[in-house]
Amino acid sequence: MPENPTHPLDAFDRAILAILQQDNTTPQRVIGERVNLSAPAVQRRIRRMEQSGVIQANVAIVDPTALGHPITIFVEVELVSETAGDIDEAKRRFLAAPEVQQCYYVTGDVDFMLVVLVPSMAAYEALTRRLFFDNANIRKFRTFVAMDRVKAGLAVPVT
Repeated sequence: MPENPTHPLDAFDRAILAILQQDNTTPQRVIGERVNLSAPAVQRRIRRMEQSGVIQANVAIVDPTALGHPITIFVEVELVSETAGDIDEAKRRFLAAPEVQQCYYVTGDVDFMLVVLVPSMAAYEALTRRLFFDNANIRKFRTFVAMDRVKAGLAVPVT
């Protein structure tokens, strides 16, 4: 969501976001000390950024291997028909699949890029049957299996 034009992000907001993206459990008093604001001022700014959608969620980033999902797969998906309704239906199907960690509607030779987490290749095969082979609007898909998780993060540059 774009910045709210009535409350553009200032240097304090950006500094707060940088801290929260590293550890969103940092006490507001500590954030205030680091950015030179009072804890209540930090609290008001965080609340405003949550209400405006700048802060979309407060989540824990979990190691997928620790939960039995050691295989990360990237999937390019090409549709047969690209009407608005067909695109929306594909988005709904991908959103509903818990194995799909991330989904991007993209430009170029394919329509979607997916990031998928699975416990095994057998589980991925079952997913392909459910999401791709059982869907007449999937022209083709191409799979890339990650060999090593070099970097994984969601931090957005605040500058």
